[in-house]
Amino acid sequence: MKTFSITDVGMVRQVNQDYVYTSDVPIGPLPNLFVVADGMGGHQAGDFASKYTVEVVRQELKQCGETDVEKALVRAIKKANKEIIKKASEDVHLKGMGTTIVVATIVRQMMYFANVGDSRLYLINQGITQLTKDHSLVEEMVRLGGIKPEEAKHHPDKNIITRAIGAKDAVEVDFYEHRLKRGDIILMCTDGLSNMVEDEELFHIVQGGRDIVEAGTALVAMAKENGGTDNIGVVLVEPFTDEVSIVC
Repeated sequence: MKTFSITDVGMVRQVNQDYVYTSDVPIGPLPNLFVVADGMGGHQAGDFASKYTVEVVRQELKQCGETDVEKALVRAIKKANKEIIKKASEDVHLKGMGTTIVVATIVRQMMYFANVGDSRLYLINQGITQLTKDHSLVEEMVRLGGIKPEEAKHHPDKNIITRAIGAKDAVEVDFYEHRLKRGDIILMCTDGLSNMVEDEELFHIVQGGRDIVEAGTALVAMAKENGGTDNIGVVLVEPFTDEVSIVC
């Protein structure tokens, strides 16, 4: 397995509220862990929300006695939601903070993943497929037939999300599983990448890189070249490779 992770403040924002985490060693019942979070809130709050959420998820998994992957991941994310709400109630500077999150783990040939918000997980091989569903206003409009999928990309309300860690006392977590095959590359990212670079371009950049390190760096560069209006968070995972390295 080979992984690469990177965040960038982008071209407009002053603070980087995106946070990424990767581990190819076991954390509690999971053999590995990959996380992308996109914080929201004031100058301090969004930055804190994304980092603290990932830390709570990691710590909850470390001490988890649950062997069922779905229960372990969902429980950890729900614990993070409670902790974010608690912290926000204790500090006026953190009031109203929240974050998206997408979490994945690979167990042999199976990938298990969960998300809240509009940070995404893509599968790249012969093509590119978004495996998560955005919890956003425009995605709901697409599902209801109000707008076409191609209209969602540039809709004025595309940044309004309908679910987030810290938004409500009870958070609904979407959980998925997918069987992987040789040649698959997993791309997890915040909307600072997916809003700036079309899916087809994401595919060509990842497949065109000499390795996922070059590809990840090129993804960030392209997002910035296209405007870089938001922070950019990226995790790339190549599950089936003889090489083992983590670059942060």
